[in-house]
Amino acid sequence: MKKTPAAALTLLFTLSCTMENPLLTESPLPYGAPQFDKIRTEHYMPAFEQGIKEAKAEIDAIASNPEPPTFENTIEALERSGKTLDRVSGIFYNLLEADTNEEMQAIAEEISPKMTEYSMYVSLNEPLFQRIKAVYEQRETLGLEQDQLKLLCDTFKSFERSGANLSPEAKEEYSKLSEELSLLTLQFGKNVLSATNAYTLDITDEALIAELPGFVKEAAAENAKSRGKEGWTFDLSYPSYSAFMQYSSNRELKKQIYMAYNSKALGGDFDNTGIVRDIVVGRARMANLLGYDTYAEYVAEDRMAKTPETIARFLDGLLKPSLPKAKEEVAALLDYARSQGFEDSVLQPWDFSYWSEQYKDAHYNLADSLLKPYFPLDKCIDAVLGLAGNLYGLQFTERKDIPVYHKDVKVYDVTDASGRHMALFYADFFPRESKRGGAWMTEFRGQSIVDGVEQRPFVSIVTNFTKPTSTSPSLLTHYELTTFLHEFGHSLHGMLAEGRYSSQTGTNVATDFVELPSQIMENWGYEKEFLEPFAAHYQTGEPIPAEYIERIAAAKNYLAAYLQVRQLHFGILDQAWHTLKEVPQQDVETFEKSVLTPISVMPSVPGTCISTSITHLFSGGYGAGYYSYKWSEALEADAFSYFQETGLLGGEAADSFRENILSKGSTEDEAVLYRRFRGRDPEPDALLKKLGII
Repeated sequence: MKKTPAAALTLLFTLSCTMENPLLTESPLPYGAPQFDKIRTEHYMPAFEQGIKEAKAEIDAIASNPEPPTFENTIEALERSGKTLDRVSGIFYNLLEADTNEEMQAIAEEISPKMTEYSMYVSLNEPLFQRIKAVYEQRETLGLEQDQLKLLCDTFKSFERSGANLSPEAKEEYSKLSEELSLLTLQFGKNVLSATNAYTLDITDEALIAELPGFVKEAAAENAKSRGKEGWTFDLSYPSYSAFMQYSSNRELKKQIYMAYNSKALGGDFDNTGIVRDIVVGRARMANLLGYDTYAEYVAEDRMAKTPETIARFLDGLLKPSLPKAKEEVAALLDYARSQGFEDSVLQPWDFSYWSEQYKDAHYNLADSLLKPYFPLDKCIDAVLGLAGNLYGLQFTERKDIPVYHKDVKVYDVTDASGRHMALFYADFFPRESKRGGAWMTEFRGQSIVDGVEQRPFVSIVTNFTKPTSTSPSLLTHYELTTFLHEFGHSLHGMLAEGRYSSQTGTNVATDFVELPSQIMENWGYEKEFLEPFAAHYQTGEPIPAEYIERIAAAKNYLAAYLQVRQLHFGILDQAWHTLKEVPQQDVETFEKSVLTPISVMPSVPGTCISTSITHLFSGGYGAGYYSYKWSEALEADAFSYFQETGLLGGEAADSFRENILSKGSTEDEAVLYRRFRGRDPEPDALLKKLGII
């Protein structure tokens, strides 16, 4: 038998993988949608390897181009490179969060150093950087348009911030640090998910759950049944945990599940304490290599805030008036609890949710159990999508012919008022063990224009709302409705993107600007014009009583100062970790308590720690940037007043917001975009006024 040469075998294998691998071929589906019905776990690794191979070849072609460097053959060519790798990454990393398994987690760990090595192959490529630098130095004479000039400047700065100017020895250390940090952040997230899934509170005595609302008991029974257990099961997913904490008066059980929730990955089999310290050390060292005193300084430089000092002043400016108000709010809760027979002299953290719910019900008569029947998920979906129609002329048509990655996911074809296709919108609402907690928006593909051909985005929203049961549909709390609106605001930022370069479109903006489109959408959850047309009882069809909407509006700022301080805690803790110049001698829990206890309104509990499980800081891309939520909220408070002045369901503000914020991405400086939208800079105290704190 004649032997085939090894090179030919390799070629045949590569061709075979390409032909059979849906990640490596152009999708025949409408708009080139991902072929989720054909993608299997075993496709990812060969797709990554092929994508990296192609991307490196494209980088080599740019770096070794014998022609003089120009914007088109260097900057634009770099922007367009790595198409296959982008497609594979856009699918894999999103599903790693939304529908993971052990095999995918193993692939993530295996591919992480390869992806880091590729990133270093680009960012530390000396011939490539010299071409970029040559174009950058001519920037004033090239006659570039605004978006092109910004792409050039951002590209040059990105290479500087990624070590392009380092010595060979420093570049080697930078590469090693990048690889280590990539693996550490992956492991952090994996540990949090594992710790979350490892705990359940199993109850078989019906007397212990008799006081809980029917929807909570039913969900817990379904949870137990799905696990092959008897009785009622509560876990650490947000809908399950928060419901038990809100409605159970059993302090012993609440303390038990509270401790589990607030000590995730703090010691035990999925310990993140060492990983937190290693990430902080690695980030600080990386910043030092690049010439920054701290990692926070490195991060702030390309945000609206620009410096850690500005961030500190901003956070402190919110904390000082909010903290005493928050203490007053907690004192009022304690007084109420004692009037109802609570015997302790202080509220413990595991008491807070229950008594805040009881107080809210007594003073506003607005318990979640009262409102949930009026917010069935299907009606909320129609209302939220309809709001996008009123504001921006968008229409959503569900597509049953486009495959999804899980049976719970819906996909919509999004068009504008003229019928132009704008995006595919994927919606994944329910919790499962393969999905991390929380809610987020992401993209499988961003918007861009290549060789005159536009690619519209594939946008995804992922949440953990209560699942339907055998007797009732999915019913949202009002908080979940505002969460939906929040993430949908991010989605609109992606759907309405208009630009040439994907790195500048949609949510690819400064982190302290990116939450503006999301947080502004939450406001509609309190407005009569939005709620009244759709909120109706899922059983009787009766519209939500007008007095309920009035109570929702009246309760809008209930515990506003307390909740603000809670968010400020995350931002202040984040800055504390990332302004360190050397690792503290204390352990992670002790360091955290040294930062937060002086500014807390509730007792500090030994054995609890949020640093080990707050994925935003240590695996979710918000390290040294968590302050962004409040920064954007301050912008949003000012921006929404414009809608109130000109029309909540469309009008001048909506048109300006779409034109100057949602469609523009980061094609211009974000401060300029905001001024163009509002006609002025934001009012500094807008947020404190909105929350009723001043």
